[in-house]
Amino acid sequence: MKFSMIAIAATALAAGVEGFSTVSRPAIRASPLKMADAATEVDTKAALATAANEARGLAMDSIAAAHSGHMGLPLGCAEVGAVLYGSQMQYNPKDTQWINRDRFILSAGHGSMFLYSWLNLAGFDLSIEELKNFRQHHSQTPGHPEFPNSEHTTPGIECTTGPLGAGVSNAVGFAVSEKMAAAKYNTEEHKIFGHHIFALAGDGCFQEGISAEAAQFAAHEKLDNLIILYDSNEVTLDKMAEYTQSEDIMKRYDAYGFETYEIDGHDLAVVEETIAAAKASDNGKPKFIKCNTIIGKGMEETEGTNAAHGEAGVPYVGKAKASIGLPDSGWYVSEGTRDFFTNTVQAKNGKIYDDWQATYAAWKEANPDMATELEDAVADKTMPAEDMLAAIPEMGDEAEATRVSGFKVIQDIAKLVPNYISGSADLHGSTRNYINDGGNFGAGFDKSYAGKNLYFGIREHSMGAILNGIAYHGIFKASGSTFLVFVDYMRPTIRVASLAELGRVSYILTHDSIGVGEDGPTHQPVETVPGLRVIPNLDVYRPADAEETVAAYVSSVTRSDGPTALILSRQNLNQNTAMPAAERRAGTMKGGYIAKKETGDLDLIIIATGSEVQHALEAAAELPGARVVSMPCVEAYERQSDDYKESVLPSSVTKRIAIEAAVTDAWYKYASKVVGVDRFGFSAPGDIVMKELGMTAENLSAEIASMN
Repeated sequence: MKFSMIAIAATALAAGVEGFSTVSRPAIRASPLKMADAATEVDTKAALATAANEARGLAMDSIAAAHSGHMGLPLGCAEVGAVLYGSQMQYNPKDTQWINRDRFILSAGHGSMFLYSWLNLAGFDLSIEELKNFRQHHSQTPGHPEFPNSEHTTPGIECTTGPLGAGVSNAVGFAVSEKMAAAKYNTEEHKIFGHHIFALAGDGCFQEGISAEAAQFAAHEKLDNLIILYDSNEVTLDKMAEYTQSEDIMKRYDAYGFETYEIDGHDLAVVEETIAAAKASDNGKPKFIKCNTIIGKGMEETEGTNAAHGEAGVPYVGKAKASIGLPDSGWYVSEGTRDFFTNTVQAKNGKIYDDWQATYAAWKEANPDMATELEDAVADKTMPAEDMLAAIPEMGDEAEATRVSGFKVIQDIAKLVPNYISGSADLHGSTRNYINDGGNFGAGFDKSYAGKNLYFGIREHSMGAILNGIAYHGIFKASGSTFLVFVDYMRPTIRVASLAELGRVSYILTHDSIGVGEDGPTHQPVETVPGLRVIPNLDVYRPADAEETVAAYVSSVTRSDGPTALILSRQNLNQNTAMPAAERRAGTMKGGYIAKKETGDLDLIIIATGSEVQHALEAAAELPGARVVSMPCVEAYERQSDDYKESVLPSSVTKRIAIEAAVTDAWYKYASKVVGVDRFGFSAPGDIVMKELGMTAENLSAEIASMN
């Protein structure tokens, strides 16, 4: 096994072990809490040890009360929590949105009582009463940590991680955002950004492929502000970890390009010194600290076994608390621990915070325009949508693919929204979302950390979670692109972004239908757009022409309570030039609008979206009583008033037909007949596939005729 010099020293002192080869590491920086007086140092260590056991007690009591939860990690990682919140992280519980705070991400989110316990002990506004309400309805302590949104407002929660491994990728996104902010806003005279991102993850996180994708990206881009703490307890839920894994995870992270350490995760001094060393090492390598721990430590009946993973230890809580010196009373925190965090930890962090505020004030005075831009970004303040629409020139009358229209629009968006950035999963040349003159983000080659274009490589899953991490960090608006058919790789992260109400993130998804053509059915999405529409709180825009594309982009950067997916075509689409550009844009912002009004008595409504709107307009041309409704975003349409929806789709008109190059089921909410594609496509030129599968004006006209 590979040990850091810290672990080697600790092992040698404890057991006299000899013969380990040493590995070069940065010099160990003294802990900020260590004083010159030896007695004070001992007291500090004792305070951290006491806090670790009391955190264990809080977790045991809350899980026992709920008869639900995961006890293993909170008990097994208590010393890691004590060092993070009691020594090594900079934060201010009275200003939870301080932009230069260190961030802690619990990738192993099932161990949520670890985080809730430490937030309470550290002085955040998370009361003992809320710990008692663990996993109960409307509490601030849900089963897995949730980013503050309309339902949960738990202070100190940096992100909703969701499935295992995603938190590691989220943490990489945080690290990207911090590097970008430092490059953009720090000056030679004033450094206002300079913090670290900590992620605590377990074997399950490292078995999931998403974390591997993210780690590759982090190491390649030299994100040395990232510190991953591996809770290595040799246990997974069903079996001991060796039952399903045999690789050396340390060697894997070494190979990625991380700086790696292996330590005893229960030795407070070693944990503290290692994290301090990792923070001090600005060598272009992200850090990976393997903390060897005992799952469920302190509960003799289950510790070290897979039974400790869940709530199996509940019957033994009383005995376990007694064995670690805690009283019978529930949710016990000693006055000494409260005093330690108030008078030592918060005092130390308060000094850091006050010094930073002075630096920020000086920076703001010296850089007023930059300060306004940053403060607007943090407040998620953008130009009003109406003004943004007016500022973007009309797009013209020539037929073009909406991905091409999107390329034009994104240049204007990047100018109108200074904190807008974009990336691609190795498809910039096809998805057309590259920001001209924006520079490329990263290390080496022609990159810099100030770049606005991110090259994620062929890593869609981690791209989605990294985008979420950037959004959670709270400064930049992030978008990322791939082909629509690959979006299912990102689906879990899109779902979490929707749940977390992340308005700072959007997805640019091109090659939107069977019109992709020659690439064949593996690359022709038919179920994908409807599959995205069923995700609550996700706006799915499939624009029909260039002006609708303008509005879709504007909506994506002005929406504040959820993400947006932009579904763009590879093939050229006709422009609806019979309708003024401003009206098409305004209608698109409402999700659905009348794209062609009937010239006689209304007796038929044709509903269409994306590339099929042009066919609807053509089919309606010879039908005086036909109205064409373009519905680029069902979700935005459904948010409109009942009066508006009635004006677009009057309930008195029941003869309705919808057309979209996708599976049909969802459209029956609005129409009695649907022309769609309820099968996979085939390999042929796109226009032939469209014709063969009925996506033409001629077939639509025939279907309308059959309704009479």
